[in-house]
Amino acid sequence: MSAQPDNPQFSTLNSRLLKQYWGYDRFRGIQEDIINSISENKDTLGLMPTGGGKSITFQVPALAKDGLCLVITPLIALMKDQVQNLRKRGIKALAIYSGMNRQDIITTLENCIFGDYKFLYISPERLDTEIFRIKLRKMKVSMITVDESHCISQWGYDFRPAYLKIAEIRELLPDAPVLALTATATPEVVKDIQTRLHFRRENVFRMSFERNNLAYIVRKTENKTAELLHILRSMPGSAIVYVRNRRRTKEITELLNNEDITADFYHAGLDDASKDIRQHRWQSGESRVMVATNAFGMGIDKPDVRIVIHMDLPDSIEAYFQEAGRAGRDGQKAYAVILYAKSDKTTLHKRIPDTFPEKDYIKDVYEHLQYYYQMAMGDGLECVREFNIEDFCRKFKHFPVPVDSALKILTQAGYLEYTGEQDNTSRILFTIRRDELYRLREMGEDMDKLIQAVLRSYTGVFTDYTYINEDSLAVRTGLTRRQIYELLVHLAKLHIVNYIPHKKTPYIIYTRERVEAQRIHLSPEIYEERKARYEARINSILDYVTNDTVCRSRMLLDYFGEKNEHNCGQCDTCISLRNKPATDRPTSKELAGKIQEILSSAPQTPAGLLEQLPTDKELLTEALHRLLDEGKIIAVNGILQIKK
Repeated sequence: MSAQPDNPQFSTLNSRLLKQYWGYDRFRGIQEDIINSISENKDTLGLMPTGGGKSITFQVPALAKDGLCLVITPLIALMKDQVQNLRKRGIKALAIYSGMNRQDIITTLENCIFGDYKFLYISPERLDTEIFRIKLRKMKVSMITVDESHCISQWGYDFRPAYLKIAEIRELLPDAPVLALTATATPEVVKDIQTRLHFRRENVFRMSFERNNLAYIVRKTENKTAELLHILRSMPGSAIVYVRNRRRTKEITELLNNEDITADFYHAGLDDASKDIRQHRWQSGESRVMVATNAFGMGIDKPDVRIVIHMDLPDSIEAYFQEAGRAGRDGQKAYAVILYAKSDKTTLHKRIPDTFPEKDYIKDVYEHLQYYYQMAMGDGLECVREFNIEDFCRKFKHFPVPVDSALKILTQAGYLEYTGEQDNTSRILFTIRRDELYRLREMGEDMDKLIQAVLRSYTGVFTDYTYINEDSLAVRTGLTRRQIYELLVHLAKLHIVNYIPHKKTPYIIYTRERVEAQRIHLSPEIYEERKARYEARINSILDYVTNDTVCRSRMLLDYFGEKNEHNCGQCDTCISLRNKPATDRPTSKELAGKIQEILSSAPQTPAGLLEQLPTDKELLTEALHRLLDEGKIIAVNGILQIKK
């Protein structure tokens, strides 16, 4: 879809801003179409794959508009990175994220009201706070940008309830247009995003999801570690290795380092200082490989990643496409490899009951939660409690994964709010008297800068624990956050301060009073429908890895509703088919009637059809493409059915 601006001045001004601040002579892809649309105050949805240049689409028009652009994103790494990059260009930008104390948040919001700032980055969880909404009414907001906008859709793979609050923010800012951006959305989710963000009319711009420089490969192996080492030794360059859980990140990292392949590990449980250190080592090339859970990569810009390897299967095509897309963002040849063993199918199917436990189990978790907090019937409304999932599971003999899932389902059903891990702000207390500070003068210039910044920024540090912000101290001293952390740890070891670095703590917030467990209602929309979509996503990723006849790029594009008439020529299936004699490829015509007969009884996955038909995958695939191209059957989220 392409749009020409009603007012040519928009286009001229936007092009001038692009050249002035970014040094580019022209926009690329659909950037200009999106920018023209939002410049005309039209609600706009932009579908752009990872590396497509999403930030330009809101930063340029926001500079052209009078007022502040509100950027809603869950990615703290992206917030910090983009605020830093904007400031380097002389553009005033701020961010609010977990770990900031109340006074820092108030100061930031006041600056947005009075300080002529152009951008405020904020996490969706912060939208619902009273202080934000009070201050928002006084801000002149020119536009609202919603990054990772697929998170607002309950049909999507990464639904986050906090995103639903954005519609309420729109009511407070009726004149501000919305720009929604995402790299992964099926046609169903595209429609849902616009509905939930209250678009005045549908308005979507799509960039092709095809990545011509990225080769998708599936390696079938029962010895994944040996295959991993073989790939990394055969192929030079920076790499990301994705695994399913935190324990595996450490195990694989130790394996690689023992084999003289430099590696670090990364997961959500690490403190910010450790994350920053490891990310810096990897981005600078000091570490070649980052072994990570899906917590890594969002908002991190390293264009020269040559290979992304998945040791464990993700549970959706959406997640895989986004993670694989972090390879080759510089446009040079890159590879996205999945290592697949037969046991992976069983492991993946086990995630269904883990993610959607039985309803009676969910009610038991709710009941045990009341015992855990000693919550009386009818009490609880607006109560906030720290939640230690390990302690809870130990006391009531549960396992953490299904408990986590049960609490998320109860959150979506409106009985409570389970925040997951939230940052608790760092605290310090001086254990020496103020008149003894002269002892610290011999500890160097950096230490002196830090002490002076603490004393100027915070009161009461000699009498009680005081909340501090390492990022704020870094800005005030000119030191890095890593240096601030190491200096404070050093002071703590010398017993000069007590330093409690921030920790990540989940919370349970009661959004209504306690009810009897048997009265809990989990509607089909909350439970059965979401479970069915989750199963369909798992079947789609399994179809992807077990397929050995259809171009992998075409499979991915088909999933996202993009029809592609050519094979990529570089995935493992394309290479295999190219090397296969033409005489071994039978015609598919005779299968078409049988396929239609089966689908007329009930929809099926391609794998389900293969089990019922005496044929091979290649022949089945050709027949399916014929029927799809002729419009006789359709595919909805990977499920095939007769077109009515």
